[in-house]
Amino acid sequence: MLNKITLLLVLLFICSFGHAQDDLMSLLDNDSNEKKEVTSVFKGTRVLLGHSTKMRKKKELELLISHRFGALNSGAYEYFGLDVSSIRIGFEYGVTDNINLGWGRSSRDKTYDGFFKYKVLSQSSGQGGMPVSVAWFSNIAVKTSPQTKVDSTYEFKERLSYTHQLLISRKFSSGTSIQLMPTFVYRNRPDDLTDQDKMFIIGIGGRQKLTKSVTLNFEYFYRINPVEEGTEWYMAVNPEGQNGIENDCFAIGFDIETGGHVFQIQFTNSILTNERGFLTGTFDNFWAGDIHLGFNISRTFQL
Repeated sequence: MLNKITLLLVLLFICSFGHAQDDLMSLLDNDSNEKKEVTSVFKGTRVLLGHSTKMRKKKELELLISHRFGALNSGAYEYFGLDVSSIRIGFEYGVTDNINLGWGRSSRDKTYDGFFKYKVLSQSSGQGGMPVSVAWFSNIAVKTSPQTKVDSTYEFKERLSYTHQLLISRKFSSGTSIQLMPTFVYRNRPDDLTDQDKMFIIGIGGRQKLTKSVTLNFEYFYRINPVEEGTEWYMAVNPEGQNGIENDCFAIGFDIETGGHVFQIQFTNSILTNERGFLTGTFDNFWAGDIHLGFNISRTFQL
């Protein structure tokens, strides 16, 4: 617990490094009181794994491919993880500038998911400006692959899971952005299981601009009520007892903007590519070397 808290404080310090300069820079740069929306809080619709407050504009269609390899410490036989892969292919569409809908399919667990995302507030400067951007994200996912005897007895409704997040972000004048992500995940399961089907999570993410086209990003999701080892629910979601327990999801990587798309490369302890997976099904330990190389690549089309 102490290590997790220490990590969280360090990440907060790194991301808020430029905050002390923010007020001074605003005074120097603000030649007008005209209200103006703050742009490029994040370059892509994902911080790394999870959603950012960035939206697709009206009639924009984004193709997003998310790929994760196996663990780097799996050894030469698995080509240090490159022989293993998990992929999600998804589409996101801007119904309006503030409403996005999306759909995707993940190879791991043969999971289908869809989401609704609504931009509530946009950060702006000037007279009457808004200090933060706020978006609401809701996702529904269904796991269709019966990988265990326990899974094979589940009815369709018991395979469903729901994720709800409030995304709160702020960009500082130093090129630093921070995002907080209070999260609730509900996983349908038979009535005789414990209330571990409800998971409360607090996430923090951020980015630091390095060059005009490259940023350093990170994410960390802390599970407030983690599943206890040895419980019936634990055995249902982790039948092989991988590494003993579930772990908090952590990722660090880079955004690289290349004209028509944003390429993200990342290192994370989760091989899963959808919210239900990386928020509640991360069994690898980043600090023990269970690190997965991954990337997101997107292409946006104007319809």
